[in-house]
Amino acid sequence: MAPKAKKSGSKKKKITKADRLRQIQEEEEKRQKEEEEARVKYEKEEMERLEIQRIENEKLQKLEAKDLERRNEELEELYLLEACFPEAEKLKRDDRFLSQWKHYIQCDGSPDPSIAQEMNTFITLWKEEANETLEEVIEKSKLVLNLIEKLKLILLETPPYDLQRKNIIQYQGSILELQELLHLKFNRATEILLRQASTLADLDSGNMEKVIQDENVTLYIWANLKKNPRHRSIRFSETQTGFEIPRMLATSDIALRLLHTHYDHVTPLSPVLTPSQEHVSLVTDFVKEEVKSVQTAVSKDLQEENKQQENESNSVHEEETKAEEQGDVEEQTCPVQEEPETTKYEMEMKLLSQTVSAAQELLLENACEKPYFLEEDEVDLCQFTTLGGVYHLDILELPPQCKPMKGWMIVEILKEGLQKYTYPPETTEDLETENVFPPIEVMLEVHENVIFFENPMVARWDAEGKHWKTDGISNVSYKSEERLITFNLETFCPVTLIQDAHINMPFQSWELIPLDVNKVLLTVTTVFTELQIQIKENLCMLASIKVNNKKHSSILEEKWMTPVSFIIALKNAGLNIFPTGHSHLYVVINYKHPSVEVKAYRQMALLSSAFAFCWSKWNTVCDSKKTIFQVREHLLKEESIQNPNWTLLMFSGDRAQSLKINESSDAFSEALKEETEFHSTLYHMVKDFASQEAMREVRRSNCQFVDSVCHMLLSTRLLSYS
Repeated sequence: MAPKAKKSGSKKKKITKADRLRQIQEEEEKRQKEEEEARVKYEKEEMERLEIQRIENEKLQKLEAKDLERRNEELEELYLLEACFPEAEKLKRDDRFLSQWKHYIQCDGSPDPSIAQEMNTFITLWKEEANETLEEVIEKSKLVLNLIEKLKLILLETPPYDLQRKNIIQYQGSILELQELLHLKFNRATEILLRQASTLADLDSGNMEKVIQDENVTLYIWANLKKNPRHRSIRFSETQTGFEIPRMLATSDIALRLLHTHYDHVTPLSPVLTPSQEHVSLVTDFVKEEVKSVQTAVSKDLQEENKQQENESNSVHEEETKAEEQGDVEEQTCPVQEEPETTKYEMEMKLLSQTVSAAQELLLENACEKPYFLEEDEVDLCQFTTLGGVYHLDILELPPQCKPMKGWMIVEILKEGLQKYTYPPETTEDLETENVFPPIEVMLEVHENVIFFENPMVARWDAEGKHWKTDGISNVSYKSEERLITFNLETFCPVTLIQDAHINMPFQSWELIPLDVNKVLLTVTTVFTELQIQIKENLCMLASIKVNNKKHSSILEEKWMTPVSFIIALKNAGLNIFPTGHSHLYVVINYKHPSVEVKAYRQMALLSSAFAFCWSKWNTVCDSKKTIFQVREHLLKEESIQNPNWTLLMFSGDRAQSLKINESSDAFSEALKEETEFHSTLYHMVKDFASQEAMREVRRSNCQFVDSVCHMLLSTRLLSYS
């Protein structure tokens, strides 16, 4: 029999209450010890942190005190450098006066657009001219369009504070009169041509077809002489332009006219930028203060000079001759006359400087709301822009034709002149309009010098409401390769193509790099395009353009223009990178305070001869009263740098500093870069790390060049729209 197995395991020792209390006490002591160690460690670290912070604060306070101490000196030096802006404005004023004088001595018979009497005489005389052919009107239109362009440039180039209300009304009135008269002349010349339609008929079709093309106008005219119901497809020879007309029109005494003006004289004139009452009062107050202070200074100088003259005259010997006394008086009065002249010039430049600054800030003002209420289907001209001119589509009643009789040409001239044919008729006698009067299919060639980044929209002119509308247009089709747009139109009227004015906003990046003495390259990259703009002296030029990363040719390339003319030309070509006061209502922007932006652009322009500037992703992170961008020295002798060493600067209008972070940093910080200081201006900030040669280049900059760079920066608003 097997032995009985022992009971496995042993009974667990029971923990007494005293042991448990002792264990709890040990754990509590251990926890308290750990907490004490942690507290001591935290206090030590906190003390170290506070000490470091104290040292940093002391360092910052010293730097701020140093910045404050030299602020007046730096601002005075900046004021002397920024004297280039009033100097440039003075040169522009002189150019405007000089152009008037040149026009006067030229005596070419054309009127001076700024003189109301000459414009009124020109318009009256042209109205009286009769029986002008289309070719003659087109030739005369070159002068008329030139006058309109000059008037628009006067309104845009003249600073708002120099424009009087009566002059604005005069110039805009002349523009409207010229536009209306030019269109009237085209109508009268069309009537003269259509009277001869039977003598100009095509041998094959029996109808008249004529195309007249010019740099500013393309005219297509078709006269329905045969009234063949099967001839409903009209194509103008050697073009893709044409119409598909319904049977009713194919059997009517009508003529179809398509007048494609490469300009837009239909859209109402944009309001002229004028300063608000607050702006005017600020400038007026400044003017009064400056005049008062200068007058006080001049009177003191004159009093001192008079005392000096009296003392000197008393010491003159009584026996000196009268001639010698007169000579002494002349010698003494010379400096007295010079001083007021010098002071007067200084006052003029101070006032001009303040006016220019106020005008620059006015360019950056954002409107609070849209300027008008939109009707249904009305095109918002703050959001959209017309491109490629206007297509004036007209169905005209065919006038009585010329008839040969005994060696003479007899023609009946209607008193009412050229009449439009109403389609569809106003009274349809309860017929189904859609079936009896179907829409007319229109095929138009898009202007070759205009870029559409998306399929264009078609708008028609509402003559009653005086605005563009999108109703009454259907089946729009656009072939981008052929640049042909097709659509159905319920009734003939002026039509235009429209595009979102902000399609290239906001910008993806930008860069401003020196190219030569007083010459820079501004590159603006958007979603669709990359524009390179060269700026030199008082001129701008489109250097190159890429569309969807491919080189694109443009007639604007290699053409130097003044900044205002250049901006207009780019907008008309569909290359709009110039925000307006309403653009922020349609684009998500990185808003910057206007005063900060103006100061940044002015100082960037001052430094642009020797320093390159570039966008920074951190500019979107900082608040509206600060701007961040990259800068580096860029002398002309340097070769192209693959990985340039950029410095990140933050500028708030009255303080500039180098940041510790860079573009590749993980988080944003306003921490000051080691071994750098605060400065009141960008100029003195870059001076800390710039070479003497670079600063010499800056001081040698041409005032017109600096002004042009600043104008382009103000017009693009790169810091808010990137």
